[in-house]
Amino acid sequence: MIVLIGFMGAGKSTVGRLLAAKLGLPFADADALIEAEQGLSIPDIFEGYGEPEFRRIEAETITKRLAGPETVLSLGGGALGTTAVRDALAGHQVVLLDVELAEALRRVGGDGSRPMLARNDVPELYASRQQAFRAAAKLVVPVTGRTPQEVAASVLAALVAPGVGE
Repeated sequence: MIVLIGFMGAGKSTVGRLLAAKLGLPFADADALIEAEQGLSIPDIFEGYGEPEFRRIEAETITKRLAGPETVLSLGGGALGTTAVRDALAGHQVVLLDVELAEALRRVGGDGSRPMLARNDVPELYASRQQAFRAAAKLVVPVTGRTPQEVAASVLAALVAPGVGE
């Protein structure tokens, strides 16, 4: 299982699709899985049930998927805030797509489907998530100023290098 983590706008879904295609594996986006299972958009879940309930659903969805067949899986930026998700990542190839905050905001600015962008403390949120990202990652790949194809090629090269993910 290859799991892509990082802040919103890091390119997890785009790079994940490219990696999956190159590796001949299925791709899954945790947020898309949640929306399909719940029959609601992520903003609707946040609005109707609150962030704690969204995080519970998210953790359940991710832990189920991690127990399944080999996949390239992208996680939402806040998924690592849940202990169950962090614990479930053990033993998987976890790749941090490391994006600078300014680049992330440039990529996702004004995206109404991202409830966390509505917060007035996005820089603090970004900073608070960095420790969890780095603690979980077996591989860190910088993405700022790089195309998704370049990032996917770097991930692939690192994953096939001896010793990575062991």
